[in-house]
Amino acid sequence: MKNLITRTITGVIFVAAIVVCFLNVRAMAFLFALVTGLTIWEYAGLVNENVKDVKVNQLISTVSGVFLFLAVTCFCSGITNSSIFIPYLLSVIYLMISELYLKNPNPLNCWAYTMLSQMYIALPLSMVSVLAFRTVPGTGEVVYMYIIPLSVFILLWCNDTGAYCSGSLFGKHKLFPRISPGKSWEGSIGGAVFAMIAAGVIGYLTKGTVNDAGLSIPEWIGLAVVVVVFGTWGDLVESLMKRTLGVKDSGNILPGHGGMLDRFDSSLMAIPATVLYLYTLTMI
Repeated sequence: MKNLITRTITGVIFVAAIVVCFLNVRAMAFLFALVTGLTIWEYAGLVNENVKDVKVNQLISTVSGVFLFLAVTCFCSGITNSSIFIPYLLSVIYLMISELYLKNPNPLNCWAYTMLSQMYIALPLSMVSVLAFRTVPGTGEVVYMYIIPLSVFILLWCNDTGAYCSGSLFGKHKLFPRISPGKSWEGSIGGAVFAMIAAGVIGYLTKGTVNDAGLSIPEWIGLAVVVVVFGTWGDLVESLMKRTLGVKDSGNILPGHGGMLDRFDSSLMAIPATVLYLYTLTMI
């Protein structure tokens, strides 16, 4: 019972923090820069503790990832031009060249795990800013619109809730027993239905308002499908990583919920997939 109360309180605070931060662009930038830094720091610590002959530069990798997020935010908001990315490129070059002098027994794995922190965590989280800023046709003005990135998280939460309820009631056929024995096809389908309903409601409520994302109801439902599919893959990817490293949770920073990777695993795949989906719609 105590663990359930702790988990519930943490979950409520977590959801409230995400929702509230999107209401202000500075709060969004601060919170997700913090999330990026904490997640990379956690990842690097896991690798350094559990992978033999591998040493990820925890500090430089974390600072680089946070800088990438802030650079993408500044670029997408129109504050600066593309030159903002030069320091990040220099940090990547440093992380590569430094292995020449560190004499680690397996430099190739060190490079691979180090670059994974940027590709798997920093880059996807930076795409939040790509979703949050848009250029007004005709005027060229850049405006902040939080509805799409916030909706990604809402749809992920609806999917998790629907999958848990459906899986508990009807779950019989395992979705991916080798990696995640608790997931079922029935739960996944139920979660998808919940998310599609939520997407339709969001599209209906925001139509014609200042938060109108310009998507039709079918396009909103399509977004839900993309978020559910890639969010599930994101969850499975993190489960595979934890199994490979031999750990149950990625950390304990969130009482009752594990670590940062445990909480943001689905979004690490769903956010970039949403970017691709929206760009695909513009090309059709």
